[in-house]
Amino acid sequence: MIPIFKTYMPEKLDELNSLLHSGALAYGKWTKSFEGKLKHYLEVENLLCTNSYNSAMLVLLATLGLKHGTEVLASPMSCLASNQPFLNRGLKVKWVDIDPETGTLDPDHLRKNITSNTKAIFHNHHCGIPGYIDEVNQIGKEYGLFVVDDCIEALGSEYKNKILGSTGADASVYSFQTVRLPNTIDGGAISFKSPELHNKACLVRDYGIDRKNFRDKDNEICDTLDIQVEGYGALMSDVNGYIGDQQMGSIPTLLGRQRENARSWKLYLDNKYPEVKILGNRKEINPNYWVLSILTSNKTQMIQEFRSLGYYASGIHINNNIYSAFGDLSPLKGVVDFMSRHVALPCGWWFNHGE
Repeated sequence: MIPIFKTYMPEKLDELNSLLHSGALAYGKWTKSFEGKLKHYLEVENLLCTNSYNSAMLVLLATLGLKHGTEVLASPMSCLASNQPFLNRGLKVKWVDIDPETGTLDPDHLRKNITSNTKAIFHNHHCGIPGYIDEVNQIGKEYGLFVVDDCIEALGSEYKNKILGSTGADASVYSFQTVRLPNTIDGGAISFKSPELHNKACLVRDYGIDRKNFRDKDNEICDTLDIQVEGYGALMSDVNGYIGDQQMGSIPTLLGRQRENARSWKLYLDNKYPEVKILGNRKEINPNYWVLSILTSNKTQMIQEFRSLGYYASGIHINNNIYSAFGDLSPLKGVVDFMSRHVALPCGWWFNHGE
C-alpha cells in the first residue's frame, strides 16, 4: 500500500560519519549553512533553527513575551503540536472557527473573537493549504495583533506567487520532523520580520546566553555577562543541521513531484468521483501538497475504498477542541462540517500517481 507519509533521506550523506566522530556535534557550521539555505529558499532575512518544532514554538512564545493567562487565537483544526505549546506557557487559547471549504481560519469568525486580552493570531495552513492570508494579516494590523503563520505542514506552499514566510505575517514557524520536507529527523525554525525579535530569539534559544561574550580571554565563563531573558536548550545539533543542509537542493524537485501527483489526482478524481471537492484550487494559492485534501459526503466509505485501491487514505488530524486540557470544548460549526468530510490521500514524492 502506498503510504500517506514517508521519510525522505538523501542516498549519500558523505560527511556524516566523519561528523559523528569529529567531537564537534553541537550547533555549528552545518546548521549555520542549513539556516543560510533556508533563508535563501524562503526569501527571509531573519531565521533561526531549533531542535524541534515544539522548541520553535516555545522560543517564539517566550520571545514575544506572552505571559500566563494571555489570550491567543488559533485554529483547533491543526496538528496537536501546533497548539500544545500554548498550554506549556499557560496561555489562554481561544478557538477560532474555520471555513469548512478550506480547513483554514475563517476571517469573519476571527474578527468576532478578538478581545482586549488578545495578543496574537496563529494562522495554521492546514495540510499545506494556504489560508486567507491577506485577510488575516489585515485583521492583525487593524487590531495591533502579532500574526504568526503556522507552516508546520506548509513549507514551500505559495500565496500570490510568494512563498509562505514572505507573505506578510510578523513571524512564521516551520517543522522539520520526519514526515516534512526537509526533515532533520527532528527540528524546527522561526523566521521574523523584525531583526530585533530575531536577535532576542537567538538568545532565548540558547539559555539567554550571548555566546559572543560568554567567555573571557582565558576561555572561562565571563562573570560580568548578564542573562536578561528566559531561555531554552533549543539549539539544533550539527548532525541534524547537516542532514537538513544536504536535502535543501532537492526540495524544489520533490515538491514538483508532489504537485505533479496532485494534477494527476485531480484528473482521476474529476473523472471517477465528480462529486468530490479537491482542496487547493483557489487561484491565489499553490500548495506544497504534503497530502491531497478532498471533501466527500462519505468519509468512512471513501477512506476504505482508497485503501482497498492501495492508497492509505486518512483523516490526518482531529480537531483539538475535543481535548479538555484546552478548557473550551464548545463545538464549532465549520470544524464539525469539515471534520465530517475531510479525507487526505497520499500525494508525496515517493510515488508517481500517473503511472
